[in-house]
Amino acid sequence: MEYGKRFAAWLRHTDIYIQTMAKWLLLAVVIGLACGVVGTAFHMGVHYATELRTEWPWLLWCLPLAGLAIVAIYKVTRTEGQGTNDVIDQVHLGNGLPLLLLPAIFLGTVLTHLCGGSAGREGAALQMGGTIGFHTGRMFRLDDRDLRIATLAGMAAFFSALFGTPLTAAIFSIVVISIGVMYHAAMFPCLASALTAYAVSLALGVAPTRFAVEMPALSVHMMLRMGVLAALCALVSVLFCGVMHVFEHLMARRLPDPWIRAAVGGAAVIALTYLCGTTDYNGAGMDVVAAAVEQGTAHPAAFLLKLLFTAITLAAGFKGGEVVPSFFVGATFGCVAGPLLGIPPGAAAAVGLAAVFCGATNCPLASTLLSIELFGDEGLLYFAMACVVSYMLSGYSGLYSSQTIMYSKLKAQYINVHTNAHHAGDPHQEPPVAGSVREERR
Repeated sequence: MEYGKRFAAWLRHTDIYIQTMAKWLLLAVVIGLACGVVGTAFHMGVHYATELRTEWPWLLWCLPLAGLAIVAIYKVTRTEGQGTNDVIDQVHLGNGLPLLLLPAIFLGTVLTHLCGGSAGREGAALQMGGTIGFHTGRMFRLDDRDLRIATLAGMAAFFSALFGTPLTAAIFSIVVISIGVMYHAAMFPCLASALTAYAVSLALGVAPTRFAVEMPALSVHMMLRMGVLAALCALVSVLFCGVMHVFEHLMARRLPDPWIRAAVGGAAVIALTYLCGTTDYNGAGMDVVAAAVEQGTAHPAAFLLKLLFTAITLAAGFKGGEVVPSFFVGATFGCVAGPLLGIPPGAAAAVGLAAVFCGATNCPLASTLLSIELFGDEGLLYFAMACVVSYMLSGYSGLYSSQTIMYSKLKAQYINVHTNAHHAGDPHQEPPVAGSVREERR
């Protein structure tokens, strides 16, 4: 009798795990399929927009008009002010995401790339993926906590479809929300959805992002040099985030009308393009990244110019993201600074890309995995060391102000603060108040 009761209890517990895995597997496949298809369409849209801009350079003059169109799209869909920070807040607080954010960010990003705005794609990926995941979860009638995991799964799937980095996508979507805490319950659905979306994108003809780079042999001297480069990249990441936030606040304060802000910002990008005499800093600039990593060539001021172009573009209200521009900034800076430290330019560009991305997003594990999926595992220890150095020395700055850093970067101390809202010099941190948002996030 006693053994029978124990066996029945074991069956009940086992059934819970089986049902949970089946639920998340089904949901992850549905989310992955949807994100794979939409992500492929988005990739092709941005790709063809870039080709058209290259073939018809006069499209750059339409950038102010594109900005006005983007403002109109966001007003019609009633998604003004919605962005990646709102996706992060959905996971933190369960605020929800409007379904119309999906077509708004899709069209806005394609228009930005079509007319020469300097932006990436991953901001759109996180927003569209999070929206798909959230509304798929609602369709399956998930509760509040499971809706947050579904949102993460959508973010992972769309990121994976665009870049062809499923492992990075899964881990990044989990750890970028709250630095220092990993939602392990989300690992299975995020990886399953990322792999599904990756398979769909491959089947539909999207080539994964990969770079060929030869890393130097492992040695103490080279590791020290890479450490110095990583420290410099941490400073560049702080500069990158600081300039992005300063321009955002400055343009919003000086040009509060979104129509005027978009037109002025578009005109400023046009003027900068002609002053520089090149279109290298328009669009995503992945060809420049490839040249820095694979050929070891980059203009000495390329990282600063890309930062300026991107800050103006996004602050003006154009759409895209900051991660690919951070790739550009890191790769070109590393390519220029590396030889000064005795590091081959291509290897320095690859390490610079990973280190600046890490400093800007505060995600050392995801950044290390990204380097493996983009460049191979030949320089794994160099990449890992560069990422952890950049993570520590970049302080509490970051691209996403809704991101929280749960533990101090300097000691084993719980702090739970927003990115960009904490100073390492503060000797004491007030504990979270019971019932507050900070306490809930803990």
